[in-house]
Amino acid sequence: MKFPFQTLMVQGTTSDAGKTTVVAALCRLLAREGIKVVPFKPQNMALNSAVTADGGEIGRAQALQAQAAGLVPHTDMNPVLLKPSSDTGAQVIIHGKVRADMHARDYHVYKTVAMQAVLESYRRLCDQYEVVIVEGAGSPAEVNLRERDIANMGFAEAVDCPVILVADIDRGGVFAHLIGTLACLSESERNRIVGFVINRFRGDVGLLEPGLDWLEKQTGKPVLAVLPYLQGLFLDAEDGIQSTQVEAGQFRVLVPVLPRISNHTDFDALRAHPDVDLQFIRAGQTIPPADLIILPGSKNTRSDLAWLKAQGWPAALARHLRYGGKVMGICGGFQMLGKTIADPLGVEGKPGSDDGLDLLDLDTELRKDKRVETVTGRCQFADASVSGYEIHMGVSTGSALANPAFEIEGHAEGAISADDHILGTYLHGFMDTPAACHAILAWAGLQSEKLINLCQIRENSLDRVADMALPLKQKIELLTSTF
Repeated sequence: MKFPFQTLMVQGTTSDAGKTTVVAALCRLLAREGIKVVPFKPQNMALNSAVTADGGEIGRAQALQAQAAGLVPHTDMNPVLLKPSSDTGAQVIIHGKVRADMHARDYHVYKTVAMQAVLESYRRLCDQYEVVIVEGAGSPAEVNLRERDIANMGFAEAVDCPVILVADIDRGGVFAHLIGTLACLSESERNRIVGFVINRFRGDVGLLEPGLDWLEKQTGKPVLAVLPYLQGLFLDAEDGIQSTQVEAGQFRVLVPVLPRISNHTDFDALRAHPDVDLQFIRAGQTIPPADLIILPGSKNTRSDLAWLKAQGWPAALARHLRYGGKVMGICGGFQMLGKTIADPLGVEGKPGSDDGLDLLDLDTELRKDKRVETVTGRCQFADASVSGYEIHMGVSTGSALANPAFEIEGHAEGAISADDHILGTYLHGFMDTPAACHAILAWAGLQSEKLINLCQIRENSLDRVADMALPLKQKIELLTSTF
């Protein structure tokens, strides 16, 4: 049966309602049928990002959806990306490139300009693909953001597309979420919602049916699907940290949850490893003994370094190294391992310089130019290939770089300390490569024969969510193209 809409938008009653998963599932189902389908998110606010084939930067969720559709990620799939650097400011990325750092109020005015970029990308995708599956952001019920909205109903109204509304029953209050969201919309916005999806249901659906009947009678809109809660999915998170493990091993890895932690999807391969106990340590938590401590990426390195010091991590790292543990820093975490971090131009905040953790002979200066690139190479600490991507605005210098961690396209990259206990790199995503993940864990002290193929694990998870969403797709195909 032919899909009834060229463009269908998936919005949610809340953040993390399941929009990303539903879009990915529909993309995979349509791609299976040979339909040229593409994911699209007008505006994304996230610190997890991916590098595209055209040398830009988009949200990792859209890269995942591109994988679901069998496509190479492109900046048109997410033309506006906001990367928060504080509670009130963010780096604004348009068509994959940094445009400016803006205060929230300034960006609210700028959204009329951003909308033009959104519509340009959308039109290009419509020219190339049969179906565009659009993901909203947050909730359309945020009435304070309705003016100049480009992420939810503002976009749907501009392109005149239908909307399905997803609600997460696992967090409770699902009927209030749906009814309340409708109450916050204008009449034209309510009219373009063609049905509801109730996500993450556990238990006997028969006990839910009276509520579904009531909801349909109250709203005059159908419940298109009740999707079950699926355990053990490994899908790139848009922003929220995925900390659950199917099983946890004995080899303990700690990652501090920095206030502006970025690209924590770097650790998904460790989360999937049956011999690893991956623990994200939040503010105020006791720092337990570990085999490996990894300092993650950061969108505001100096500020997050100050937080790290306030939380007692320098003493914990010193104790950890004294007892023979290993330490790794990725991107911003790599910069923190050095002697100083200077930001003379105020790239990430107030201009200035801070002392690092002084674990590597390294100095970093933040600059305006942002390096965004996918790379391949080899590990220097093991006989293993590696691939990954770089997204950073710092340049590091110092004698530590004379002993690199990787060779990337003929150039030295990263650093390993003389005693072999500390490793730093600018590479994100390198543990997605099975051989590199195995090598880094072996360097850290884990003797295991298990290889983790995260790409295949993601493929399996995408197939699972697609199979789950097949009834939803079938219900959508019965809808008329008028709304």
